[in-house]
Amino acid sequence: MLTDTDVTDAYSRDMMPLADSGKPLAVVLPSDVEGVQAVVKACAEFEVPIVPRGAGSGLSGAANAIDGCVVLVLTKLDQVVEIDEGNRLAVVQPGVVNLDFRNAVEKHGLFYPPDPSSYDWCTIGGNLSTNAGGLCCVKYGVTTDSVLGLEVVLADGSVLNTGRRTVKGVAGYDLARLFVGSEGTLGVITQATVALKPLPQLPSTLVAAFNSTEAAGEAVARVVREGLVPSLMEIMDATSIKAAEAYLKTDLGTSADCKALLLAQSDSGGEVARRELAALEQICVDCGADLAYATEDLEEGKMLLQARRVVLTALEMYGVWLTDDVCVPRTRIAELIAGCERISEEVGLRIAVVGHAGDGNMHPTIVYAQDSEEEFARARKAFDAILDVALSLGGTVTGEHGIGRIKREWLAKEIGEVGLRVHRQIKQALDPGNLFNPGSMFSL
Repeated sequence: MLTDTDVTDAYSRDMMPLADSGKPLAVVLPSDVEGVQAVVKACAEFEVPIVPRGAGSGLSGAANAIDGCVVLVLTKLDQVVEIDEGNRLAVVQPGVVNLDFRNAVEKHGLFYPPDPSSYDWCTIGGNLSTNAGGLCCVKYGVTTDSVLGLEVVLADGSVLNTGRRTVKGVAGYDLARLFVGSEGTLGVITQATVALKPLPQLPSTLVAAFNSTEAAGEAVARVVREGLVPSLMEIMDATSIKAAEAYLKTDLGTSADCKALLLAQSDSGGEVARRELAALEQICVDCGADLAYATEDLEEGKMLLQARRVVLTALEMYGVWLTDDVCVPRTRIAELIAGCERISEEVGLRIAVVGHAGDGNMHPTIVYAQDSEEEFARARKAFDAILDVALSLGGTVTGEHGIGRIKREWLAKEIGEVGLRVHRQIKQALDPGNLFNPGSMFSL
C-alpha cells in the first residue's frame, strides 16, 4: 500500500486534461485475485470508494481518483495465463500490456486484433474497461468483439466467472459484455478469456489524396457500399496533413490544395490483397482523387502510415492538444470535418481531424496554449461543440475512449431518461454501496 502523496499523486489521473481528479487515500497494487478481493472487502467494510486503474493511458478521466478513495492498480496482474492454439483463445490478466500480448500470441501464429494507438503501453484491463478500439476496427471490431469470458471481483468481494471458452454459447445473460466498457463502475476485471485470429498476411498499403473532404467522404461511402473490408482505413484532414509533413520534414506527395488523405491497408495477402487494393484505388480515382498509389512494400507502407500515427505528436509543435472522440455514420464523415472547420474559426483555435474512416470514429484534436486559461476555455467550448455536431449527425459522443468524467452530461443527452434510468438500476443491483468508481459515467 502506498500513502506518500508524492507517489499517490502520480496515480490520480489519466491523460485527459479536462477531467477533474481528487486526492486518493492510498494506492494499492495487488499481485493476484485474492489480493483484489481483500482490498474490495476492506473498502466495502469501511465504505471507502475504489477506483480501478491500469496504465493510465485513458482519455476520458475514467481512471481518475476522487478524494479519499483507494486507487486499485492492476498492473501487477501481468501474466498471460494460457494460449490455446487449438481453440484459438487465450487467458490473460489485466496488467498485461497490449503490445506484449500481441507479440506473445504471434509466436504461436495467432493474432489479437484490438490495437489502440497507445498499444505499446496501455494494458488489457484498461482496454476492457473502456471497450477500446484502434486502427483495425473496420475489419476486426473493438475489444468486446474478442471477449469470450471474464473473471470479475464484485462489490461483496466474491468472484464472478462469466462467459465461455466455446465459439458459440447463449446460456443466460451476456454478462461479459456488460462489464466490458463499464469503466470500472460495476466490478474489477481480474482475468479475461479472449478469442484470437489466425495471423494475417503482411499488409499492402494504399494512399489517396483529395482536393475536397466531400470527395474523400464519398470514397469512404462507396467502399462500404461495394462491400470492401480493408484491414485499415484512416482519414486525415488538411490541418493534420500539414502538421505531419512539418514534423516529419517530408512531403507526402500531396498537392498544395490537398484537403484530405485516405490511407488503407489489406492484410489478405497475395492476389487477394492486390485485387482489394486495386478496387480501393479505382474507387478513389472515380471519386476524384488527385493521387492514388498502392504498394506491397512493407517498409514503404510503414512510412506512409507513419504520417497518420505521428499526428498528435506533430500537433505538439503548436501547443498542447485536447483530443475528442466521436463516431458518426460513415456517410457523414465529411460533414463532421466541415463542422470542425467551422468550430475552429469560431473559437480561433487550430483543430485537426484524423480518424478511423472505416468505422466513422473520428478524433478532432484541439490545440491551445498551455499557459493560457482563456485559450483552454475556448478549447473546452470547442470540445463540447464537436460533441453537439456529432449527435446532430446521428452519431455518438464516444467511439472508443469512453464517457468517464468529462462526458457525463453528454451520456444523458445521448441515451435519454429511460436509458439513464436503466444504467442506474444496473449499477445499484451490482454495486449497491456505490463502491466502484462513483461519479464516473453518471451519478446516482
